[in-house]
Amino acid sequence: MPISMCQIDAFTAEPFAGNPAAVCVLPAPADAAWMQRLAAEMNLSETAFLLAEVEGWRVRWFTPATEVDLCGHATLASAHLLWEAGLLPPAAPARFHTRSGLLTAERRDGWIELNFPASPPEAAEPPPALLEALKVRAVRAARTAWFWLVEVEGPDLVRDLQPDFERLRAAAGSAIVTSRGDARPFHFVSRFFAPAIGINEDPVTGAAHCCLGPYWGERLGRTEMTAFQASRRGGVVRVRLAGERVYLAGQAVTVFRGELSRAAGPGLKEPQ
Repeated sequence: MPISMCQIDAFTAEPFAGNPAAVCVLPAPADAAWMQRLAAEMNLSETAFLLAEVEGWRVRWFTPATEVDLCGHATLASAHLLWEAGLLPPAAPARFHTRSGLLTAERRDGWIELNFPASPPEAAEPPPALLEALKVRAVRAARTAWFWLVEVEGPDLVRDLQPDFERLRAAAGSAIVTSRGDARPFHFVSRFFAPAIGINEDPVTGAAHCCLGPYWGERLGRTEMTAFQASRRGGVVRVRLAGERVYLAGQAVTVFRGELSRAAGPGLKEPQ
């Protein structure tokens, strides 16, 4: 059976913006080493692998270097593909079984809204090596289980950042840099750097907004916000807080569709 592949730009309504994700729909379970090699071949921030289950879809995410526990843009891309390809009815929610538990996606007014776990950061003193690698002065800093969050004085500082990625890899691995927004409709802006997992800069990062949402919700006294990730490609994320969950809404557009050649698909396992 052919293995379908597509590339979808997530957190954007226009092609060649947002964050591109590869999505592979598997006809059978696949070997993890093969999935990692394919993700390295695609060389995008993440490649998502989908496998149909009785109650939803199993999804795994791989960067070019490693498997990760949570990925927003590739989950958004996966949901977009399932509806677009007719693998889900138009009004049905997408249910994803992942290493971070059950995640869902629903269509709402032309946007796709993801239901993700909140990851509120805790205030912490950043190591000097982190700030030196980012080349910034922190207004505030906080820490989650996965990465550092550094707030700076304004959005121009966020946009103009030029980190030293080798030093950042050694100092912290992954970091969000953020500030208040400077114009409507954006309440805050950010950029995300993760050289430790093979991504110097991620164009638009859903998982980072699981942290940014609670952080800016408390700072701004809001439960609904619109954010802009100010990478070169850029992307818009709508954030809605609901206790221990964060709803992240974005748009997506398919850039190309295809299938793997027979020679590229030896990683499939025989069905049990």
